[in-house]
Amino acid sequence: MKHHRNIALFVPHEGCPHCCTFCNQRTISGSSAKPRAKDVDEAVKTALETGGKGGQLAFFGGSFTAVEREYMLELLKAAKRHIDLGNIDSVRISTRPDAIDGEIIDILKEYSVSSVELGAQSMDDEVLSMNRRGHTSQDVVTASRMIKEAGIELGLQMMTGLYGDTKEKSLETGRKIAALCPDTVRIYPTIVIEGTELARLMKKGEYVPQSLDEAVEICADLLLMFREKNINVIRCGLHSGGGVDEGYLGGPWHPAFKELCQSKIYFDKAVEAVKGEKGKYRLHVKPSALSQMLGQKKSNMAKLREMGIFPETVPDAAVPEYTVLAEKITEEC
Repeated sequence: MKHHRNIALFVPHEGCPHCCTFCNQRTISGSSAKPRAKDVDEAVKTALETGGKGGQLAFFGGSFTAVEREYMLELLKAAKRHIDLGNIDSVRISTRPDAIDGEIIDILKEYSVSSVELGAQSMDDEVLSMNRRGHTSQDVVTASRMIKEAGIELGLQMMTGLYGDTKEKSLETGRKIAALCPDTVRIYPTIVIEGTELARLMKKGEYVPQSLDEAVEICADLLLMFREKNINVIRCGLHSGGGVDEGYLGGPWHPAFKELCQSKIYFDKAVEAVKGEKGKYRLHVKPSALSQMLGQKKSNMAKLREMGIFPETVPDAAVPEYTVLAEKITEEC
């Protein structure tokens, strides 16, 4: 199922029964206001004025199915009214794995919710416990199965670099998430935000956030892992703005984080393609991947030249994503 645009409404910290170590959603969303039905109407009205009919209304920022029931129904009824009018196509929600059951599934189907994203974050129970998530990896498995069986699009969100996490645990989380066959995945390296338990632990020296290079290496591996399973990664890294800049204390935040990961993939693939032989090469990549092959400020090209590999990049529509074909240039006499 494809949706040409999202109309996002944040439900900050509503419905969350726990305060996770990394979470300060009022900072992340940039707002502590609680949206009501009139805000749904206003958001759809603005979308109609700027882009016409269609698109998906997305409730993000909290645990939507764990909020007070009448409040949840107020928002869903407002959204359903606009679906019935043809103003929007569908509704997407974000929630906790332990806030999905049969009754909730029936409500979501009744109000035309077509996509549910679960904040899995980790599939390691020790990491989940250390970060005060309040649910288990089995809750993720159970909720994912129920959502898919109901014919609802499943999205899973994971984090790397959590308190108690390791590279191996993050990659195992990726493998377990891929095994659940979600339609989409979001990957978020852990960022330390002021006012969180992680901020306190970091200041005491009990938690050391990932470096940017560490996060890029892990997330590059995850992007390849999900690509091999044909799972769409719709976000990798937090978006710029929305209060993150102001609350940021530490961790691998970068405004073009996903591109850094993709550039790492293409560099590694280029090295693999030339098989360790120095010389001049034409590196064939899909046209949309030229900037990733070059790297930020052409850093990949500089690193390859340092290795004795002198590349020129060639756009080639026949080359798949995350693939580099190397053609050695033979000097003519």
